[in-house]
Amino acid sequence: MSPAHRAFHQDLLAHLPAARIHTDPLSTLAYGTDASFYRLRPQIVAKVENEAEVGHILRLAREHRVAVTFRAAGTSLSGQAVSDSVLALLGDGFNRGQVLDGGARIRLSPGMIGAHANAMLAPYGRKIGPDPASINTAKIGGIAANNSSGMCCGTRDNSYHTMLAIRALLLDGAVLDTADAASVAAFRASHAGLLDGLAQLSRELADDEALAERVRRKYRLKNTTGYGINALLDFADPVEMLSHLLIGSEGTLGFISEITFRTIVEHPHKASALVLFDDLARCCRAVSALSAARQRCGVSAVELIDSRSIRAVQNNSGLPDFLYHTVGPGSSCLLIELRAGGAAELAGHRAAIDQLLADYAPQASSGFSGDARQCESYWALRKGLFPAVGAARPVGTTVVIEDVAFPIEHLADGVARLTGLFDKHGYDEALLFGHALDGNLHFVFAPGFDSPAEVARYEALMQDVSDLVAGEYDGSLKAEHGTGRNVAPFVRQEWGDAAWNIMRRIKALFDPEGLLNPGVIITDNARLHLENLKPMPAADPLVDRCTECGFCEPACPSHGLTLSPRQRIVAWRRIRQLQREGGAADELAALRADYRYRAIDTCAATGMCAARCPVGINAGALMKRLQGASSRPGAAMFAARRMGLMTAAARGGLRLAHWFGPERLHAVSQRLRSRRKIIPLIPASLPRAAAPLPQLTGGGEPVVLFVSCVNRVLAEGAGGRSVAGHAVSLLRRAGFHPVYPPGHNGLCCGQPFASANAAAAQGDAERALNRALLRASRDGLHPVYLDNGPCAARVKQAQADGLLDARLNLFDAASFLVERVLPRLRFHRRRDQLALHIPCSASSMGVAGALTQLAERCCERLTVPDIACCGFAGDKGFTVPELNAHSLRRLKPVLPEACRHGVSMSRTCQIGLTEHAGFEYQSIEALLDFCSAPPGGA
Repeated sequence: MSPAHRAFHQDLLAHLPAARIHTDPLSTLAYGTDASFYRLRPQIVAKVENEAEVGHILRLAREHRVAVTFRAAGTSLSGQAVSDSVLALLGDGFNRGQVLDGGARIRLSPGMIGAHANAMLAPYGRKIGPDPASINTAKIGGIAANNSSGMCCGTRDNSYHTMLAIRALLLDGAVLDTADAASVAAFRASHAGLLDGLAQLSRELADDEALAERVRRKYRLKNTTGYGINALLDFADPVEMLSHLLIGSEGTLGFISEITFRTIVEHPHKASALVLFDDLARCCRAVSALSAARQRCGVSAVELIDSRSIRAVQNNSGLPDFLYHTVGPGSSCLLIELRAGGAAELAGHRAAIDQLLADYAPQASSGFSGDARQCESYWALRKGLFPAVGAARPVGTTVVIEDVAFPIEHLADGVARLTGLFDKHGYDEALLFGHALDGNLHFVFAPGFDSPAEVARYEALMQDVSDLVAGEYDGSLKAEHGTGRNVAPFVRQEWGDAAWNIMRRIKALFDPEGLLNPGVIITDNARLHLENLKPMPAADPLVDRCTECGFCEPACPSHGLTLSPRQRIVAWRRIRQLQREGGAADELAALRADYRYRAIDTCAATGMCAARCPVGINAGALMKRLQGASSRPGAAMFAARRMGLMTAAARGGLRLAHWFGPERLHAVSQRLRSRRKIIPLIPASLPRAAAPLPQLTGGGEPVVLFVSCVNRVLAEGAGGRSVAGHAVSLLRRAGFHPVYPPGHNGLCCGQPFASANAAAAQGDAERALNRALLRASRDGLHPVYLDNGPCAARVKQAQADGLLDARLNLFDAASFLVERVLPRLRFHRRRDQLALHIPCSASSMGVAGALTQLAERCCERLTVPDIACCGFAGDKGFTVPELNAHSLRRLKPVLPEACRHGVSMSRTCQIGLTEHAGFEYQSIEALLDFCSAPPGGA
């Protein structure tokens, strides 16, 4: 660490807790990565929770002359969220939002995920304008600071055009809130020099008529290359110029601490179609026609997919038949989406667009479909293009996604010329696709940066792309991904000296010493885009395809506590590289010392990262492998073969615990755990011991009821009734005759042993369960009801792996209840407010919709917090309770104040949810039993 950074660090400790300031090798490595192909290792990583802390960091940056980079989600693709100085991360304090004027406006803090803002607006039929592909991960700060757009927003609905007000901190510590007249007046007085400087630049630009017209024309395209100097022409008030220059400035002019957007309508009626052309030029003429009909016919998105891209996804299922046939080199496909406010209006749009397309003689068309699942399969084609390159690339290479924009009249030439450049430079794997309505093309390829020759090949391609796009067609070298470090050396080439000098003077007005995100947007280093290229060394086949995009992070319960899946992989890659190459013994020792707890022990290993990953990587699978085999295989086998004894002992332990008092046990275990982390934490809301399983009598349709060991041990509520009691009640009410498998008290799905990597015990438990279920179901004649979500997922996976008999007709609770039980029930009461937690097991089985349907049937108002994984993860809720607490830290704030009832389909998840919500979460069986019980009935 440099002397200046040591002094900065020492002074910062007076303003931020030490736990939120990181200088250790693992943290600086983990946070030295964003979604781009650059890596800079920060000397200091600091998590900021409020505006005052940002102010302290900016003041100390000025005093010590150290550079600062702010990061929201780190999904940036052009290297604008990495730093070799101070990296300031946005914490939970910046995750706030407020819907205004019945959804017409929304005020957002920069730490809120874009999709969460849209969830807030969904009840009003509105959404924010920007719709980047990363919206489920990207945060508002990054969306605004990069002026992100997307498939539908075009140039009209991006952050620049939908921003109504902004609150920002400048490097000198000043705060400007354009929604506050007093703040604006004070800023005009205190910063007259800055505002006069912007006014002077505006006059100079307007006086250069040729340049002014060129600026207006270039911003009719998508354009994020350089600063948005169109603000100097679009507004007369320098305050408005300033606020709009902050949009797209990538943290180089100031810090955006709050932004208010005008929202746009989210049309409820949609239809999509895939249309194939055998001639690229004709396809692009159709795009021009669709662009002209955009407003009149509800055309919200048109994605162009070139011939290479079509061939790359021809192995996908669910596509129209014509896409599986031979695709020629001139072929191209359009994916078109129409939106409307009503069904009749949508039908009119479909007819009009069908007629329009007929004039361009498409080779084949799927026709417009309004079926949500069908449309989803079409869009899966487009979304599968990035994984097609990412999954197939050689180990050690990375994935680069570039985006450019051509004037739409040159779109066909642009596609052909770019494809020619891929061939010229030997990037045979490159795919090309894009937002055709805006002339915006993305190309994905897999360069290797492990040799000077490969770097030179990449350099030559980038120069040719710049000469083509900016030189020949006066297009945009960065249409929506931001300038970053990647295109900063080419800003002058695209814009020319006059515009470039205006941009340099803008930077000097805001940041004369170049302390805010240096090197980004403005640089004199012509080779900046070739420096600090990220190494991607082989680490393990389970994770080698990872592109470090960060899409996994919002689903990970340990993200922000220890490491995210992306960071686990980054660190393991470095550890393996150091182990192979030798040297740097101190770094290797430091990484390995911290890795066990921060990567392996605090990984929930539920696979939610794989569900969000574009290439399906499960970092948890690697963590389980690194955990190693069970250290006590004999004890695990003893437990597997005596599960009846183990569950009886557990029930006895619970009775003893409740005699002693769970609150006292919680306090005692908390004190003990503060001294030795190996001591499990007993929750204050420890469940009671379950009552014996109910006797099964009577008639009806047979169904095998497998009661998981956790539900044989843990009761629901204070009365001690088991989940099985509610399940039996429901099944009988619906006309079923539940049957226990033989030896049911000693059966286990194998999940506890799988979690402990006790493979022999797991296999033994699965074989015993298979025999019992076959016998009870009469070799698969009767369905099998699996009453706990994680156990159901385990049993279904075992069957898919060939470890359980394929004849078994297995049902998780949500699926069976929706398909077989719900139609036979009569509901006599409903909860007013209900909170639903969808456990990761339900998501992995694809039954989140079924569980939601059941919950909706039982309440007037349903709240579903966006918690992909609660982090309880079997016994980790006891052994690593901080994981569960961290994952559920936002649970209470998002629940309605009047909500006092919760539901899930995982008994262990319910323990943590109850503890952190402050009211009981019950099983879906208990909820349905309550709501469908006749008045006065049981």
